[in-house]
This record gives sequence, structure tokens and C-alpha cells, in this order.
Amino acid sequence: MADRACFLGLDIGTSAVKALAVDRREQQVAAAEVPLATSRPAPGWSEQHPDIWWQAVRQALAAMEAAVPGVLGRVVAVGLSGQMHGAVLIGADDRPLRPAILWNDGRAAAEAVALNAALPDLGRIAGVPAMAGFLAPKIAWLRAHEPEVLAATRRVLLPKDWLRFLMTGECATDPCDAAGSLLLDEEKRRWWPEIVAAVGLDEAQLPRLLEGPEVSGHVTAAAAAATGLPEGIPVVAGAGDAAAAGIGIGAVDDGDAFISLGTSSQLFLTTADYRPNPGALVHAFAHALPGRWFQMAAMLNGASVLAWTAGVTGAGDLGAALDAVAARGRAISPVTFLPYLQGERTPHDDPAARGVFFGMDGGTDGLDLMQAAVEGMAFTLVDAVAALETAGPVPETLAAVGGGSRGRFVMEVVASALGRPIRRYEGGERGPAFGVARLARLAVTGETVAEVCVKPPVRDVVTPDASRQAALAARLPLYRDLYLALKPLFPR
Repeated sequence: MADRACFLGLDIGTSAVKALAVDRREQQVAAAEVPLATSRPAPGWSEQHPDIWWQAVRQALAAMEAAVPGVLGRVVAVGLSGQMHGAVLIGADDRPLRPAILWNDGRAAAEAVALNAALPDLGRIAGVPAMAGFLAPKIAWLRAHEPEVLAATRRVLLPKDWLRFLMTGECATDPCDAAGSLLLDEEKRRWWPEIVAAVGLDEAQLPRLLEGPEVSGHVTAAAAAATGLPEGIPVVAGAGDAAAAGIGIGAVDDGDAFISLGTSSQLFLTTADYRPNPGALVHAFAHALPGRWFQMAAMLNGASVLAWTAGVTGAGDLGAALDAVAARGRAISPVTFLPYLQGERTPHDDPAARGVFFGMDGGTDGLDLMQAAVEGMAFTLVDAVAALETAGPVPETLAAVGGGSRGRFVMEVVASALGRPIRRYEGGERGPAFGVARLARLAVTGETVAEVCVKPPVRDVVTPDASRQAALAARLPLYRDLYLALKPLFPR
């Protein structure tokens, strides 16, 4: 393979589409990011039209080509990643029938309860009990509320797999992203007929399953003309975003663990076998490589709550606001924040939960609120560790990836709340796009997982601050009690 060959990773995120091309030395050749908007047509709803993902991908690739002329012609394989759980419904004309219902949409709460009652083994077989954000309850909601749409549905796809269909004409997915549909038998890594039927689907409507590094199709002439990519290059199955981030930092062996801080947050632990723990609302899902699984605590509100707080306080620049909080030097904010702007999954399974600032007085200012937001996000990770520890130990040192991990102050708060050192890798913010670029490389070079999915060099290790750790530990019971006190009020 030519030395100038590149491997392309495309990540359909919630807030942006990210494209990354790397060479055989895993050096970045070109990258681009195009922001995405989310529609909220009703309280607790969250939607994006699939067409905007394709438009954003084309814009990102065009930007890469403009910055590095000729880079797209060097691409020899493509990997796909994306936000999980989204319901993309395709009609007989191969067009979306409605906007996609996203992972952080809470409309299907009643349908999730009904599925858990109808299928008592659901959590054990599908890896986690039904919750509102998963694809299966959303399909059940559509059957009840938009039956004409479901009746017209020819195919049900996940977000990144709509992009695959446009690029290759193939309908396929991988076990990791399929796991987030709640329609998969996790241990057997195949569709589970009972749950497929329970929500009113036929298995023929679902994409075929391929492991992450397997070739799912090839770029068509039409897609090549639309994107500038070479016709005929392979597109691999890819992975859901959390597992793709794990591939990118080499979290592929039993016991590898990391925190992902993006729009949402995850605490991810690779396992060598399937270890369901539905009682703790821990997700036990197929990894993006054959013969591997993972356990994950999934929180719906990650670094996005920091951007939201900067917006509502008029801070403008998030980085500058965080620097100002750090410069103030307070061990803890006088205000306590529940960060549940989109409800919460682990450990509460509560789509009705909402964000709350508690303890404000006449002297409260925007920096107090910003610091409280960072601390509230960190407390969700404390709850995540507690959930995973119900099934076994969590490593003493954790890695951190994603855009939210870039800031030193944020990571110091997280390390102090957890009482654990946090390791940051060189290039750790490259995230899922880099992980699926690695999967694309595996598909075409003949290299092994051990050769490709290595851990990057450590950039630094952020250790807990003693005074901050003590203050956060003292505040944690109030944070938890505040949620318990307000839980019965949220639905009102």
C-alpha cells in the first residue's frame, strides 16, 4: 500500500459531524468539523433530519480537500461512527419518512416500561433494561402515535448507517451500534426475534450485521461524485461512538477503562465476555471488535451542560469562563447543580429529570453557576463508578477522551470528585472518528488488532486536589438527596 494512503473516519455526532484522515503512522493528514442543530418540537423531544448529516459530511470533506488538496484521492478505506440509538425510518422510495428521533429523546418512557413488563429477560439478553432513549421503545411509540409512518417503513437504520446507505447502497450495521437499538441478543451478537416482534418490526426491515472491521460495501459512482472520494473504496461496518472512541485509545483488552466527555458522558469498561448487570442500569454491549464486549454507565448530560451554562449566563466563550472559575480558586461552588437537562439514564432511568441550580442567593454570579455545572457533571461520573462497581472493580486510574477532556480545570474537578488520577492521551480528543479510521485500516492492511489498536502516548495525568476532593465529597450527599427530593416533582 502506498505511503501516501489515508484512512478516513466519519463520525455523525449530535452537535457536529467530524471527519478525520490519518496516514499509516496515524498522523493527522486533514480534519474538519461541521456543526449540527437539533430540533426540540416538544418538551423532552429531540430530533434531527437525516439529510443534514449527509450535507454536513459533504461540507466536511470539501473543507478537508480545500485545506489539503488531493487528500480525498488518497483515501483507501472509510470507517463510520455515530450517535447511537437514533431511529431513522426509510420508506419505499429510500427516503427518510420523518426526522430521526435521537438518543436523548424521552417521549417513549411509557413504552419502555411496557417492554420491560412484557419481556422480563430483556435486560439480561439485550444488555440493559428498556429506557426511553433506545430505538426499540421509540418504534413502539411510533406504532401507537404515528402508525402510518411505521406502516410505510421499509428499513430501520441507525444514524451512521443512513450515511452508509448513501455511500454504498448497502443496509448494514455492526453489533456495537445494533446493541444500542435494544433489538440485539448481545451474547450471540444477532438480532433477537422476540423483541423485534414485540415492537412491531420484521427482521427483514433491519440491516445485516457485520463486525466493526468488516467491509460493508464500496463507495458508489454517485457517492464519489457527491463527496470527492474515490469510487470503489471499501466502507467498513464501524461502531457506535463510545466503542469507536475506545478503539481510538486502545481500550480493547479486558479491564481497559475510560471516561468519554462529549455531548453526553460515558464510563466505559472493556470485558472479555458478556457480563450483563441490568439491576444497576449498566449497559453490557458488544464491542466494535469480534469476541469483545463492554460495560458502560451512560449519562445523558456531559460537556454539553457546560456550553449551555456559558450560554445562559452570557459568558460567550466557554474556555474563558472556565479559566476565570479556575483563577478564582474556590474549592467548591456555593451552588449545587443537577445537570439533568435531558433527563438521565444511569443510574436513575428518569427521562423526566431536569436541571436545577440550588442554593443561590443575592451574591450568586455566573462563575458560581459555571463551577456548579462542572461539579454537577463530575458528580454524574461518581454515580457512574458506583454503578459499575456493583458488578466488579473499576480501575484506580482512568483515561479520559472527548472534547470535554481538553480543559485542565474540568479534569481536575473530575479527578477530585472521583478521587482517582485521570490519564489523558496525545490526540485523545480525536475521538470516534479516529477509532473508526483504525477499523478501516484493519480491513485493508492485513494488520492485527494488537498492531493497530495500541494506546497512544500519555500526554499528562491529572491528579485529585486534596482540598477540592474533600469539599466535593462533603457536597455529594446533598447532590444525591436533592435529586431524590425533586424526583416526584419533575413530572409535574
